[in-house]
Amino acid sequence: MSHANARLNVHGRRLLIARVAQGRPVAHVCAELGVSRQTGYRWVRRWRAEGDAGLRDRSSRPRHSPTRTRPEVESAICALRLSERRGPDHLGPTLGVAARTVSRVLRRHGLPPLRDLDPLTGQVIRASKATAVRYERDRPGELVHVDVEKLGRIPDGGGWKAYGRVARVADRHKAVPIGFDYVHSMVDDHSRLAYSEVLPDEKGATCAAFVTRAATYFADHGITRIERIMTDNAWAYRWSLRAVAADLGAKQVFIRPHCPWQNGKVERLNRTLATEWAYRQVFTSNDQRAAALAPWLEHYNTRRRHSALGGLPPISRLSPT
Repeated sequence: MSHANARLNVHGRRLLIARVAQGRPVAHVCAELGVSRQTGYRWVRRWRAEGDAGLRDRSSRPRHSPTRTRPEVESAICALRLSERRGPDHLGPTLGVAARTVSRVLRRHGLPPLRDLDPLTGQVIRASKATAVRYERDRPGELVHVDVEKLGRIPDGGGWKAYGRVARVADRHKAVPIGFDYVHSMVDDHSRLAYSEVLPDEKGATCAAFVTRAATYFADHGITRIERIMTDNAWAYRWSLRAVAADLGAKQVFIRPHCPWQNGKVERLNRTLATEWAYRQVFTSNDQRAAALAPWLEHYNTRRRHSALGGLPPISRLSPT
């Protein structure tokens, strides 16, 4: 198979053969086309042995790959990915292979990235978008990210994820709107320690009280001082956190308008909350889902592998208290 910088494609090879067939020296034709004599003679030999078919691109795959992952291991990787819907940093240690190996196997078998999948069904639901700009603060508490994620409340007995969209659409004319829950979250930039609460609204007083409780949670886990609090430009954050930030001795930092990726660590936590807590399983009531948040946060902070921390949980970057 020709590479991106190859001088000759299949049409150039045919031109080379046509000129050589006229009786011209191979070396002269190679000089005209800007390729080496070795290249020219190789294509001439292939053409004489195989005809026009010998001038077509061939696969560059080696005939033998003795170090390739065994088929049974690849099958186990694919099966675990489909059942658990986890990334290479989780699948690799679980199966005893390198995370890079897992990535290559998943790519080889055409399995899409987790970010493109529905967390409950595993079906592809979205296109992907990524950024290459990344930063990390040097110490815990130097910067924390705060945000709110809105989730639809679950009716008693379960919603459409429990019974299917068709069943819920049939009853839509008599359904009563049940509103939303607001998941407030704070995550430390250096350690990725996270704290979240399910609250009834995102008003200023609610946001301020949450930040106070989150700071207490961080202090209990070794982050005794918060220096900066980064949020978006919502009114509840811009004006209602002034007193709380002053009490904590912290400076408020705001992202640029319409640039949520600047607050990317808590935005990524929001997505993790959705895929691994809110929509990971079918809940039959709103209270059941809310009660599952605290155990999941404990798992996230103390046991869940984090790719940005070298496969370690956030608690590994904090001093014991």
